[in-house]
Amino acid sequence: MANLLLKKPLDTILHEAAETGEHTLKRSLGATNLVSLGIGAIIGTGIFVLTGTVAAEHSGPGVVYSFIISAIACVFAGLCYAEFAAMIPVAGSAYTYGYATLGEIFAWIIGWDLILEYACGAATVCSGWSGYVLSLGQDLGIRLPPAIAGVPGSTFVYFQGHWEYLGRVAKKLSELGIDPATLPQKHGVFNVIAFLGIMFATTILIIGIRESANFNNFIVLVKVSVLLIFLALGGITLMHHRELLAANWHPFLPPNTGKFGDFGWSGALRGAGLIFFAYIGFDAVSTAAQEAKNPKRDMPMGILGSLAVCTVLYIAVALVLTGLINYKFLDVPDALAVGIDATGYKWGSLLVKIGALGGLTSTMIVMLLGQSRVFFSMAKDGLLPEAFSKVHPKFRTPWISSLTVGIVVATFASLVPLNSLDEMTSIGTLMAFIIVCCGIMVLRKTRPDLPRPFRAPFMPVTPILGILVSFAMMAGLPGITWIRLVVWLAVGMVVYFTYSRSHSRVQRGLPPAAPE
Repeated sequence: MANLLLKKPLDTILHEAAETGEHTLKRSLGATNLVSLGIGAIIGTGIFVLTGTVAAEHSGPGVVYSFIISAIACVFAGLCYAEFAAMIPVAGSAYTYGYATLGEIFAWIIGWDLILEYACGAATVCSGWSGYVLSLGQDLGIRLPPAIAGVPGSTFVYFQGHWEYLGRVAKKLSELGIDPATLPQKHGVFNVIAFLGIMFATTILIIGIRESANFNNFIVLVKVSVLLIFLALGGITLMHHRELLAANWHPFLPPNTGKFGDFGWSGALRGAGLIFFAYIGFDAVSTAAQEAKNPKRDMPMGILGSLAVCTVLYIAVALVLTGLINYKFLDVPDALAVGIDATGYKWGSLLVKIGALGGLTSTMIVMLLGQSRVFFSMAKDGLLPEAFSKVHPKFRTPWISSLTVGIVVATFASLVPLNSLDEMTSIGTLMAFIIVCCGIMVLRKTRPDLPRPFRAPFMPVTPILGILVSFAMMAGLPGITWIRLVVWLAVGMVVYFTYSRSHSRVQRGLPPAAPE
């Protein structure tokens, strides 16, 4: 058992962080890039995809409360992440922090968990991205056959001379008094748009971190501008049609149906657990620590700055969206486009759809960045095959790791329903937060001498609250999500004891493998 708790020496980790040369990751990200990376990951999924889904299924307009609960949990965990990232600026995020403080078995669990978190996160985002692509294509008269336009189980109905995704036209059918069951129906088989979207993002990541960051900066500027336009147009509409607020915001938190998680405060809590993964942008920022120019100063700015900006925008957009459209009609993959359509500004609809596409693209890039860097770190330590630690000689990116992650995630996004993906991402994220909060307390006790460029305040209250809130939100997730997590971790234990433990460089007393 003692061997399972072997820790990776902090001196070794800090030595890795100081490595330079052709076969190491390139340090080219400044504070602006890091804040933009965080915003790129955070603004996307929560606003463009899950706001509508959570409002429709769990909390109604009270989705605002779900955002607030999630943000509070993020503040506690974000402060702990900021201290770790400034002190241990290497790729790997919570995996590396757990290895240094809690031991190898905990590092493996969280690393295996992060693989699930980022894979499902990127796939979830891509599912919403494909919805906006299809919506924009329809505006331009371009339509795909249902078989390649949705994941298995998604329903399309033949309406007004075209095959339409049922979720998108449900409100219109209801207004016209048409029962969807009376219309011809087809089902999705393979979402080809989602597959191509992930592979596009993967290609950008392989080409280079600076190029990826510059592309992300441009998209973040576009999508924040688009969100501000949405708020302006939606706000004007609501000011002139106050009856919409009276109809759509009452009750603001619909009463519980008698089942935990179906509206009421339990629905707001479950909604917080589901929507929580939209905040993992600051988590992804920490995986880029080894590519930051001045991580001691810039990592806390990137993590906490992006979290603050995005929380304000999340709440504002949720208020406007649920004011424009009754929450019952928001269970669609392109909720913001549906919302802007209700304002009557056709040019605004096109602009929001383009902004959503760009926004979700940047989120996919950052999620894939996070997973490939975790793969890279685990491979350097011998817990995964060494090939994943290879760095491209020209681009200086972990190209094999990025390509493998891209292919697997693209397949997931093409075949798995959105709600299953976002629940798995949420529980994975919350587990990572708990590990980081525990680790920061351990390191404060065991290595109080370490230089800490940023210190999380109010110790140990901050990490304890981070742990408690994260556990509460995990408790609000459906039981099937817990079962899937246990199965995934059980598979991980098999991999660890059959391969990783015997190849672990820490177990064998060897330094981490030098990237090739």
